[in-house]
Amino acid sequence: MSLFTQKLLPKNNNFQKNSTEPTDPPNTLINRNWQKEDYIGLSILLFSLIAAISFFSRRFEYALIFALTLSIILIAFFLTV
Repeated sequence: MSLFTQKLLPKNNNFQKNSTEPTDPPNTLINRNWQKEDYIGLSILLFSLIAAISFFSRRFEYALIFALTLSIILIAFFLTV
């Protein structure tokens, strides 16, 4: 009986090491290494855009600020879920 089971076993005794689950490749579309200067530049661009829009219409400025705030809240919510 032991000869029969020995024939069924693979010759490579490291078969458990080779049967690891594949890992997912990292998502390269999301830049997780932004520098502080990039965030500062985006903030300046955002505030200058809001200032330029407020020059034309105060009501549209409030709508834009509300939409941006709501978007940031929803993005933070969906990233934590």
